[in-house]
Amino acid sequence: MRLVLGILRELAGLFVDDGLLAVAILAVVAVAALVAKAIPGIAPGLVLLAGLLAVLVANVLAARR
Repeated sequence: MRLVLGILRELAGLFVDDGLLAVAILAVVAVAALVAKAIPGIAPGLVLLAGLLAVLVANVLAARR
């Protein structure tokens, strides 16, 4: 049983290594979804692109310190 739990923890760690990064990505996706409901067209894609790039840059700069 311990082996299975250890494997599941390692597997989850592959996808969610940095909890704050995962939460930030989910927030950007949620904002893009809200924008998609309100404004059809290219706006949701731009929000998604800009938001995810901002999250990535912020995470890299934080990891650099």
